[in-house]
Amino acid sequence: MSLDDTPVLNSLGFAKPPAQTRVVVAMSGGVDSSVVAAMLAEEGYDVVGVTLQLYDHGAALAKKGACCAGVDIHDARRVAEEMGFPHYVLDYENIFQDAVIDEFADSYLAGATPVPCIRCNERVKFKDLLETAKDLDADCMATGHYIQRVMGDAGPQLHSAADANRDQSYFLFSTTAEQLDYLRFPLGHLPSKDATRALAAKYGLAVADKPDSQDICFVPNGNYASVIEKLRPGAAEAGEIVDTEGKVLGTHNGVIHYTIGQRRGLGIGGLADPLYVVRLDVDKKHVIVGPKELLSTRTIPVREINWIGDGKLTDVAEREITVRVRSTRPPRPAILRPISETEAEVELLTPEEGVSPGQACVFYDPESPRIFGGGWIWRGY
Repeated sequence: MSLDDTPVLNSLGFAKPPAQTRVVVAMSGGVDSSVVAAMLAEEGYDVVGVTLQLYDHGAALAKKGACCAGVDIHDARRVAEEMGFPHYVLDYENIFQDAVIDEFADSYLAGATPVPCIRCNERVKFKDLLETAKDLDADCMATGHYIQRVMGDAGPQLHSAADANRDQSYFLFSTTAEQLDYLRFPLGHLPSKDATRALAAKYGLAVADKPDSQDICFVPNGNYASVIEKLRPGAAEAGEIVDTEGKVLGTHNGVIHYTIGQRRGLGIGGLADPLYVVRLDVDKKHVIVGPKELLSTRTIPVREINWIGDGKLTDVAEREITVRVRSTRPPRPAILRPISETEAEVELLTPEEGVSPGQACVFYDPESPRIFGGGWIWRGY
């Protein structure tokens, strides 16, 4: 085939006109996914908007910043009407309860610090919803996530967003190569959230000034413990706050009220040096506290690894990478040593404080914005 015969790809990477390219847009009702849907509709794509009802939206109507609650479903539907494409609401309450909320509660009860947004992407949006998109004969599914899909020699790669302040790679590390082949992220290249809102204003969307969602969608005001107590009655059993030698320093009203690295609100004032939560012993109902230096971690065991780098994870005995152990922290230099295709040990070149079981450890290429995947931190220290 000569260069002149090379098929011209549309903006979503298909060799056919936009009007012949069906794309399902996952619409949360927020400004990001609304802009994606409006942008693709304006370009002439065959857009189908889909919003997931994830929990009782009647109870969530009064919660500002909730995702996929009643007001958000209304906002998504209104955008579809304004831009002239079909919109569907799918009842995913049972799926969301089983795949995300129940594990969130059980993880907290086990003393971990879960990240339900990752499980939602992995088990709901990029699994069940993606299959629904295929059932609708869509060529691809687009979302409003701030991350980039870049074509490499061996297929699509996952890259961090152009705007580091909006980058959502930490929450999308479990995206598989097969899913990445089908997904599109039209906002990943934008320089800022202001650019997204400018596009919303350009399209005349009523959500242009809508505030960003805050906290976990099903946790009102960030009060995790109250949600756990409702989901698992009796979970907040009282116990003791002890030091690393087992000396009792005080009492608490439930391990679920504490997280690794916490300093404030321990109720054990009057001590010479500040103490931090360094470990949670659920079986003994102990909150174990100690000096800040005990929070430093250099070696992190990781399991349930999703590897989307080149070749297999176990192709080399060790490799230099950077890792992120919390969504709010920048990637740090580390050595990745595989144990199997799904387990590894990560050695941080500089110790990190507050590493907690249940959090994700996300792998990055130290030489580029590419994400190599990641896994779950799985035991205490």
